[in-house]
Amino acid sequence: MPLTLPLSASLITAVIVQLACQAFKVVVNSVRERRLALSWFFSTGGMPSAHSAFVTALSVSIGLRSGFQSELFAVAFVFSIIVIYDSWRLRGAVQHQAKIIKMLARDRPDVPAGELRENTGHSPAEIVAGVLAGGGLALLGWLLLR
Repeated sequence: MPLTLPLSASLITAVIVQLACQAFKVVVNSVRERRLALSWFFSTGGMPSAHSAFVTALSVSIGLRSGFQSELFAVAFVFSIIVIYDSWRLRGAVQHQAKIIKMLARDRPDVPAGELRENTGHSPAEIVAGVLAGGGLALLGWLLLR
C-alpha cells in the first residue's frame, strides 16, 4: 500500500498563488524586456510581492476554512505580518546597501563586489498588490472549491 501525504487545501492554495505571482512576473518582464525572461520566476523583488501574496493566501485560506477567530488563523496572521515586514524593511535595506556597494565598486575596480542583486526588497505598492492578489485568489479558490 503506497504512503500518501495529505496536503491541506490552504497549503495548496498558497503554493498556487506563489507560482501564479512568479509566472506573472515572467510575463510582465518578458514583455518589458522584449525577450523571454524566465529568470524572474526564481527572483526576489518585483511586482507583485510573491512573499506577501503567499503568506496572505495562506492566512486567508486558513481563516476561511478554520474561522477567522481560530488560534490557527492567529498564528498564520502573525507569521504573515512578520514575513511581509521582513520583505519590506529588512530586504529593502539589503537592496539599498547593494546599490551603494555597486556604485562604490564602479569607482574602485580593484575591490571585488561580486554579484549583488539590487532587486531584493519590495516597495509598499508591491506589497499591497501581493496582499490583494493573495487574499483575492485565496477567496476565489475557496468559493470555487467549497
